[in-house]
Amino acid sequence: MQWYKRKNFNSEKIARLSKTLNIPDVISSLLLQRGIVDFESAKHFFRPDWSQLHNPFLMKDMNKAVDRIQLAINTNEKVMIFGDYDVDGTTSVALLTDYLKNKIFLWNLLIPLSKILDFLLFNFIGKSLLCVFKKKK
Repeated sequence: MQWYKRKNFNSEKIARLSKTLNIPDVISSLLLQRGIVDFESAKHFFRPDWSQLHNPFLMKDMNKAVDRIQLAINTNEKVMIFGDYDVDGTTSVALLTDYLKNKIFLWNLLIPLSKILDFLLFNFIGKSLLCVFKKKK
């Protein structure tokens, strides 16, 4: 990943956006850096319409993942949700847990607290994992 310095905006633009949105200048500066320059673009950023979101089924094997989760729900299997400790990892664990909590027995949640463990696991299994434990017959 390469870091770069974002464009600085003049104080007039920052003050105008701050006044329009009734927010601190530092927040206006961050929004301007992301291309949010007025009330309408801020509204779209903070209150996105469903049409603005990407279709999750464009992700590779999403159909297989959904089918497998549905099978686990239908057959009352135990599951463990595993995710890494960065923002998207903890968010995905929280969202999946919230969705599944009333549908299935959640056996465990795991978010590693070590960069080494995180690196080793995710080099082999990817960003997130849902483990399903089948009942013994």
